[in-house]
Amino acid sequence: MTQKELPHSLKIVTVWLGVTLLVFLGFKGWEHQQQQARIELQEGRIVLQRAPDGHFHWRGRINGVEADFLVDTGASGTALPEALARQAGLQPEGEVRSQTAGGLVKGWRSRATITLEGGVRAERLPVTVLPELHAPLLGMDLLGRMQFSQSQGRLTFEAP
Repeated sequence: MTQKELPHSLKIVTVWLGVTLLVFLGFKGWEHQQQQARIELQEGRIVLQRAPDGHFHWRGRINGVEADFLVDTGASGTALPEALARQAGLQPEGEVRSQTAGGLVKGWRSRATITLEGGVRAERLPVTVLPELHAPLLGMDLLGRMQFSQSQGRLTFEAP
């Protein structure tokens, strides 16, 4: 009797694992589609849609390494998480102390080539690398080089 229950239990577990996998893959597909829809490249303009988390995100690369930047018009400079900076091969050029919303933090300065969707590029941009930062932040050192406006959940940049 125990031998008959094991194959039946195994079937049930297999079915539930399959259903869970399909739900997971469906969610990941939906999430990818939502990310794709966050940026529109219009003639002469780059339009970012506000994401479900309430922020504007801009996909790009740091020295060729993919990154999903958080657009931070309140930040004077661009800041990167340490793990991402190391993955991109950035080298420390000196220590820095930075005032953040969470207080004073220590990090280091470096330079990076930042490339954003829509053709925006900055070579050897000075960046601050912070160990506890969770996502890369685009600051006004890069954003201020472009004309932009915000309206109705859209952040519109004039293309370079």
